[in-house]
Amino acid sequence: MGLQKIEITIPEAMVPFVLVAGDEVQLRQNAMLLYPYIQDGTISHGKAAEILGIHKLDLITLYGKLGMPYFQESKEELEEDIQAIRNVRKNVV
Repeated sequence: MGLQKIEITIPEAMVPFVLVAGDEVQLRQNAMLLYPYIQDGTISHGKAAEILGIHKLDLITLYGKLGMPYFQESKEELEEDIQAIRNVRKNVV
């Protein structure tokens, strides 16, 4: 994976948090930069994982540890999906 340095402008108070060293910290920061693009559908979790050079499941796990769920469904939407699956099963059997 090729790396490129970029310059960004951030509030001065953020500097100590951004300059933390370590591969794990860098991975988390890069994953956080990609997260909005996953949420708006610009890229998939798989593409983000590819960009970061990790497995998709590892990325999903990382986001989960940060409190960002893989599925963005409400409880009601999930219940509707479950009911739809039950209805399909009834009609198949």
